[in-house]
Amino acid sequence: MPMSSTGRSARTTVFAPRIEELFRRYRSADLFRLESDTVGIAGADLMDSLLRSRPANDSERPTFKPVQGRSVTRTDASALMQAVSADVRVALKKPLGDEVDLSGKWPHVAHVYLRDLVFGRESFRFRVLVDRRLELTPKLTWAAVAAGTAMLGKPGTEVPLSNLAARVLDAESYDDRRYAMYLYRRVAAPICFTVSALVTNALWLGAPFEDGESNRDILLEALRLLPPSWNILRMASPEFSAVDDRIGAKDDLLLLPLLSHRDPNLWDDPDTFRPERWAGLDPDDHPGYLPFGHVNERCWGRHMVMPLAERLLDIVRRDGLVVNPGQTVGKVELDGLLEVSDVRLVRR
Repeated sequence: MPMSSTGRSARTTVFAPRIEELFRRYRSADLFRLESDTVGIAGADLMDSLLRSRPANDSERPTFKPVQGRSVTRTDASALMQAVSADVRVALKKPLGDEVDLSGKWPHVAHVYLRDLVFGRESFRFRVLVDRRLELTPKLTWAAVAAGTAMLGKPGTEVPLSNLAARVLDAESYDDRRYAMYLYRRVAAPICFTVSALVTNALWLGAPFEDGESNRDILLEALRLLPPSWNILRMASPEFSAVDDRIGAKDDLLLLPLLSHRDPNLWDDPDTFRPERWAGLDPDDHPGYLPFGHVNERCWGRHMVMPLAERLLDIVRRDGLVVNPGQTVGKVELDGLLEVSDVRLVRR
């Protein structure tokens, strides 16, 4: 059954069957079994207790899980995040500039804009690593990494390198450079993926926006209804059984902010896009609201995603872009990120 997530227009959001099943069967559930070895969690209090019971391990941290058996140390992770944070700060200082044509199919158009804004037009070996098409199969990603690693020498100085790319090129051995190239993909691409998905979702849910509506509230509400990071995986662990004896010793956990974000026990009118609700709510401590993970281990990219998303939304609103009035159905597939695909933006 299609679900409408916007009370402002005739646009309807159609979810992949498995996601629709989660809504239909488990929206207000606390704990439920998804597979013989996997338990789903949607209760706000239970999610909080489980996520407090132990920190995420290496395999549960999406950006920094091991690369072909090689652990990503906290030192490496911190250095990479500092490098990309510096690139984002530089990007955010750039003036909005003249009108830029962002019409077309989103989130692809937004992704390309963000790639060029944050990382510039550096050499092909890096640009290809941020390409959305690499998501089709891990083999494509590794082929791009191998090709970029094999290139000899550093790029010319006519195009400035991003801080992130400069760090990659400092690697001395082939193995270290390949490792660094793969982490470039892991760090750079998710920023563009997440921001483009978030702003696309916001536009689908509510555009055109009223002049007085704040970008912050619009984005917080889009993160509630269509959180790009819609689940949190935790591998089986004895701490979880100690929290709730319904969880077996061999049960993996799939915690689902997707469901807690629409729980009628936590939200008024939970399926309706209402940015104004955030005038009286604190996103950092509202029960069940976890678009960037739990308070104990927030996503490291949070401080980059929101300012970039606000900048992108500023441009869209300034230039009068809206969803094509003829597009009334948007599909959300069961992919890594939760996003409405192929949203066509046109001039209002």
